[in-house]
Amino acid sequence: MTELHPHFVTDEQGKRLSVLLPIAEYEAMLELLDDVQDRDDARRILARINRGDEDVVPWADVKAAHGL
Repeated sequence: MTELHPHFVTDEQGKRLSVLLPIAEYEAMLELLDDVQDRDDARRILARINRGDEDVVPWADVKAAHGL
């Protein structure tokens, strides 16, 4: 991931209230979060398949059904 360069908005006592990031860093964080969520979804679905909780269709059957 990209190195972050945050700028903090603080109150009078120095307590951090908000953070500002360059847009490229923000977008990189969103992309990473999306990738992590996709990975977790794939792992969850694979576990359901392995337990027999999901119906699956062999790839050869899909190709045959579509004339491929």
